[in-house]
Formats: sequence, C-alpha cells, structure tokens
Amino acid sequence: MAKVLVVDDEPDLRFVHRRILGRAGHDVTEAGDGAAALRTVRELRPDLVVTDMMMPVMGGDELIRRLRADPATADIPILVISGDWQLASGADAVLAKPCRGQDLINATESLLQRGRQE
Repeated sequence: MAKVLVVDDEPDLRFVHRRILGRAGHDVTEAGDGAAALRTVRELRPDLVVTDMMMPVMGGDELIRRLRADPATADIPILVISGDWQLASGADAVLAKPCRGQDLINATESLLQRGRQE
C-alpha cells in the first residue's frame, strides 16, 4: 500500500480520486491547494503526489517547482491531472482532466513501480 496525496481545489474530484485510489489499495490523503499540499508532504512523506494545476492559493506549477527544489521531496513522483496539462513542467506523468478511473490507476501504479526500482 502506497501513501498518495491527491491535490485539487474541487472537493468532488478529490473524493472521486480518493475512492478510486483507495479501492486500488492505497492510503489516500487530500489537500485543497498547493500550500496545504506542501504542509502535508512534509508531515506525511507520500509515495506519490497527484495534483491539479489550476488552484487558488498555490497552483500545481508552484507546488511542483517547490517539491523539485527541495532535496527531501525532489524524488517524489508527481502525476498531474488537469485541463491545463500543457503547463505540467516537472511532472513525471500527465493525464487530461477528466480522466478515466482505470487510467488513473494505471498511471499511479506505473509511477509507484518506477519509484520502487530507483
């Protein structure tokens, strides 16, 4: 079971992603924006971050930049799910929003497997 942090300002989407990933056997935590996600990453040390790009307070672009800049979090795989996926510089994988549940599971498993092999 991996620890996954789902970051999105839309509560309904966080809920859906949490359910999908939870049913796939992962321990899922949620954050509503990039600033809350940074605090959660420092406390939780997730195995994967799944994030939207366009959010209030701090968007996904800034979240990714800060995670990559910190040696303690630089290696955490990042999956972007966003309607603005073209902006996902620094992410390990990108899915266009909305995405199918199986696509989310497949991308998550691929990134987690890659992380285990490194």
